[in-house]
Amino acid sequence: MAESKPASVSPEAGYAEKRRTQRVQITMPVVVRGTSGSESFEDQAFTISINANGCMILLARPVTRAQKLSLVNPKTAEELACSVVYLGKKMDGKTELGLEFAEPSPLFWRIAFPPEDWDPAERKRPTAQPPRPLASSTPKR
Repeated sequence: MAESKPASVSPEAGYAEKRRTQRVQITMPVVVRGTSGSESFEDQAFTISINANGCMILLARPVTRAQKLSLVNPKTAEELACSVVYLGKKMDGKTELGLEFAEPSPLFWRIAFPPEDWDPAERKRPTAQPPRPLASSTPKR
């Protein structure tokens, strides 16, 4: 008997969609280019998280779902086409946006992504113990 995919269930019902690539929480500067009506714009922004398929950013400029934009990595001047796939919470006059690249581009970010089986809950945590003082290298008199 063939397996069937589960019916679409809303996130509120507890179904978490599996991501295509590992998401990394990192703040990186980006430039967002697009048009609003007949006017072109270029805004500075910062990522909240990134993956090989796009990113989450906070942007002050109003945009619409499915709007076509370009994302620029200011360190490399590389520019990629993307579209708005998610409009989230508003914070301090900015809206949380999910942007998806026209095609997967993991090298755009110039970082090494963790392996697929990496569990961030298992990363090393700092201990609650205060650091021990280092032995003094000056001779005592």
